[in-house]
Amino acid sequence: MEEQASELRIFLIRHARPLVPDQGWFSASTARTYINDYDAAAVEAFVLQHESIPYQHITKVYCSSLIRSQLTAKAIFGEQVTLVASPEFREFERKIAPLPWLRLPIKLWLVLARVLWFLGFNKRGIESFKQARQRARRCALLLAQDAQTNQNTILVAHGLLNHFIRRELLKLGWTDNLKEGHGFVAVNVVVKKA
Repeated sequence: MEEQASELRIFLIRHARPLVPDQGWFSASTARTYINDYDAAAVEAFVLQHESIPYQHITKVYCSSLIRSQLTAKAIFGEQVTLVASPEFREFERKIAPLPWLRLPIKLWLVLARVLWFLGFNKRGIESFKQARQRARRCALLLAQDAQTNQNTILVAHGLLNHFIRRELLKLGWTDNLKEGHGFVAVNVVVKKA
């Protein structure tokens, strides 16, 4: 018990599954509409009672300005928790390539958008991959500073952003304590001695 009290912990939780249909074939236009709908969607009902989360001590939760992370945070921690919502914690942006003759499943559109973006293409009008990594570093520094004060810091955000924040925290000397991946409502925890 004493050992745990001297440990700082940052919880990186991914949002729940958005309620948006993703079956069928999508044109570039309907894929763009899907992304807009995904960003505005409510989330499916879920229960998360994770043994590593000190629910009784959590009064503040950082989250994305996108509604899916805010709804997830409220579902996990209740209405009384204070949400610190910021666009800094939004997911890395996606842009569908203008290929009007192509019809693909939405998952392929999203993979294509990410791959082109990672390679430095398909970034006009949105932040570049380099800028997104810099934003993840700023987020990591903010969360690390908060943990120094509050011991337990919670972020409810997005899979790819959480992944890059975790990488930045590891570079800052934090270590993995729990790694549950990037699935919906995945919980990853990094720790550091106080």
